[in-house]
Amino acid sequence: MKYSKKILFLAFALSAALITPACKAKKPIVAPPAAPAPEPVKTTPPPVSAPTPTPPPAATPAPQSQPAMTPTPKPNYSFSNIQFEFNSAVLKTSAYQILDKAVMEMKKDPTVKFNLNGYASAEGTADHNMSLSVERANAVKTYLINAGISGDNLTANGFGQSNPISQNTDEAGRAINRRVEMKKM
Repeated sequence: MKYSKKILFLAFALSAALITPACKAKKPIVAPPAAPAPEPVKTTPPPVSAPTPTPPPAATPAPQSQPAMTPTPKPNYSFSNIQFEFNSAVLKTSAYQILDKAVMEMKKDPTVKFNLNGYASAEGTADHNMSLSVERANAVKTYLINAGISGDNLTANGFGQSNPISQNTDEAGRAINRRVEMKKM
């Protein structure tokens, strides 16, 4: 048994030694050297003759006008209202597109200040609606700050169920009243 193990080990070591050189990296193929470049033809310059007088300069040409600078477009601060679900201060998915457009416009003039006015529908108590409207305004403020707008330029206000823009008699009207309005100061 010991004898067969030794022979097996030697056979394995020998085969490993034979296979190993085949695994070495091959040398890169070197391209044959290119033919030397032909020497440039030497030409003799023509004989120098007397210098010819240069004519006097004509009237100075008119200065070329600079290309017209295109004025940067003025920001459009008419933003759509940001809508929220019932009894929630979490932004709706549709609000992200509106907020991203608002961020682009707000970045055109970073000195402008904005009021973020939060509102709620007439469902629930007045105290609950007031705190919910403040949470909604702060949710929009947080989004804008995370997008690069200075928090010093944003003021979040909550107005509860006051100032409805639609009737609170049906769900469609109440959904419109659950909003945050962004107004330039």
